[in-house]
Amino acid sequence: VCGRQVYVFSHAQMLGWKGGASLADLGYEWLTKRAWLGQDKGFARTLSREGAVIDATPDLYDYAFILFAFAWRHRLLKDQESLGWLHRTYDFVEANLRHPSGQGYWNELPNKGWRQQNPHMHFTEACLAAFEATGDERFALGVRDLVALFQYRLFDRETGTLAEYFTDDWQRAPGDDGRLVEPGHLMEWAWILGSAHKLIGLRTEHDIRAALRFAETHGVNTATGTVFDGLRDDGVPINRASRSWPNAERIKGAIALYELDGFDPAPVIDQAANVLLTRYLSRVPQGVWMDQYDADGNGTSKTVPSSTLYHLFLAFAEALRISE
Repeated sequence: VCGRQVYVFSHAQMLGWKGGASLADLGYEWLTKRAWLGQDKGFARTLSREGAVIDATPDLYDYAFILFAFAWRHRLLKDQESLGWLHRTYDFVEANLRHPSGQGYWNELPNKGWRQQNPHMHFTEACLAAFEATGDERFALGVRDLVALFQYRLFDRETGTLAEYFTDDWQRAPGDDGRLVEPGHLMEWAWILGSAHKLIGLRTEHDIRAALRFAETHGVNTATGTVFDGLRDDGVPINRASRSWPNAERIKGAIALYELDGFDPAPVIDQAANVLLTRYLSRVPQGVWMDQYDADGNGTSKTVPSSTLYHLFLAFAEALRISE
């Protein structure tokens, strides 16, 4: 989450929001001086407010956003220090979290539970950001490797479905766990695949179209315009609640399809942005949000997750980018 904030405020500074760099520096200092436990242990998963280590577990999901943070800080400052941390973070993941099969990574150390697509999605996004910030081919190679994993292991290219949970050899988990599909992740992957197509020239066109076809057909509540939190792989909604972030990712998915095929993204952007601004963000006091509504439209969240800012900021920044 700290990495997400470093990204947001670095990007905000680049877009002209004064004060972003100093806020990004606070997160950067926290990561490098408090969360980093050395080359043999890497970054801690959680710390107390005072900086004491609560959980030292190396976690691929966390490393994805730490790498993302250093990439954007380097993109802002063009400094050698951020560049060094970029490579140090990537080196740790390759040395400690790479699966023995060579196909993807462990989710955490020591590993437990199903293998998951979500950390791999964000690590792909982080490698793209690192490549865009540095031009270093090692990050492009990482993207190629992870996109191939998506295309041949994670994604069913015929049905357009993406499972969340897998066995050790990347078979979909048995039972209901292996049938869960989150439409927000399909939309998020579509945007990431669009970036891989633009930046590296990967052939992801079919996957973008297939992912968004399934997500838009089955994953959007036609009555409210919100994105369902969970579907079954046959398209039946199994969780009709809607968190804020899938609605932000819907904007990015529409932009990916626009940049690929020229489809007007305005109807989707208008609907999703209106949902976010009027339902999720119109809270008192200003600056907080309701993170989730249930199927009946009742707010269910008791907290305001700071992780959400990354989704909102990036979606709106992308909408601004294509409107220029």
